[in-house]
Amino acid sequence: MDVVVFGAGSLGSLVGGLLAREHAVTLVGRDPHVARVREAGLRVGGQYDVTVWPDATTDGTGLAADLAVVTVKAFDTEAAARTLATGGFDAALSLQNGMGNEETLARFLDCPVLAGTATYGAVLREPGLVECTGRGDIVLGPREGGTSEAADAVGRAFSAAGIETTVADDMPRRLWGKLAVNAGINATTALARVENGALLDGPAREVAADAARETARVARAEGVDLNDDEAVRAVERVAEATAANDSSMRQDVAAGRRTEVEAISGYVVARADAHGVGDTPAVPVNRTLRNLLRAWEDGHVDAD
Repeated sequence: MDVVVFGAGSLGSLVGGLLAREHAVTLVGRDPHVARVREAGLRVGGQYDVTVWPDATTDGTGLAADLAVVTVKAFDTEAAARTLATGGFDAALSLQNGMGNEETLARFLDCPVLAGTATYGAVLREPGLVECTGRGDIVLGPREGGTSEAADAVGRAFSAAGIETTVADDMPRRLWGKLAVNAGINATTALARVENGALLDGPAREVAADAARETARVARAEGVDLNDDEAVRAVERVAEATAANDSSMRQDVAAGRRTEVEAISGYVVARADAHGVGDTPAVPVNRTLRNLLRAWEDGHVDAD
C-alpha cells in the first residue's frame, strides 16, 4: 500500500516508520527532521531498533496514494485537509487527538475518512530519530460506525507491517472514550506539571476523574453509551500504563507551544453548552481546565 503520513512529528514518524517496513511511505513534515530523513533515513528507537528509508517532503501538495494518515495537531486539521485535497487518495485515516477532526477532513477530501485511535508512545528525540516509549495498538473504523471495505483494507495493511491493529464498528464510542482519557490526563498534567503516573493517587487524581466523568455525561447526551465508571477506569489504565511519560499537552506547555485544549476540554465544554447538560456551568472541571490553559497560552504562546 502507498501511504502518505501528513504530520511527521512524534506519532506520525513512528507510525510512518513502522509502516515503511512493509509499505511505500511518504512523510510530510518540517525541516530539519525531513532533511535528516532524506539524508540518513528514519531511525525508530526505544521499543524498536530499525532504520527505514521513507520518502520525505515538506510540501504536501499534489500527492497521491492509497491512504493518507493524518497526525497533525487538531488546530492544523483544516490546513492539512486543504493541502491533501490538491492530491488524490483512496482513503484517509485520522490518528489525532481531540474531536471533530474527521468531520473537517471529510469536508475537503473526496474519499472515505476513517477514525482511529493510537496508544503507542512516541517522542521525536532529534531530527531523524523517533523513539517508541511504549508499544500499544491502533483501532480504526468508519467515523460514523459500522463497517467498510476501506477500513478492512487499511487494517490489513497496518497488520502486515507488524502494527497491532483492530478494525472496529463502534468508533463513535471509542472516540468519546479516548476524549475522556485525554480530558482527564492532558490538561491536568499540563497544568500541574506532573507525569501521567501522578494521576493514580494524590490531589490530581480526582481532577482527572471528574474531567472524565463530565466527558462521559456529555457523550451520553450525544447518544453514545459511555458510563462514568468506565471513563474513569480508562483514565486510570492509561495513567498506569504510561506512568513515567509526559502527556503531549505537558510537552507542548514545556516547549511553549500552542496546545490542543480546544479540541479536548474545549470540545466537551462546547457540546455540553449545546445540550445544556447538568448544572450551570455544565462541566465545571473541563471548563476550568480549558480556561486556565487558554490563559497560559495568551501569556506564553505567540499568536499564529
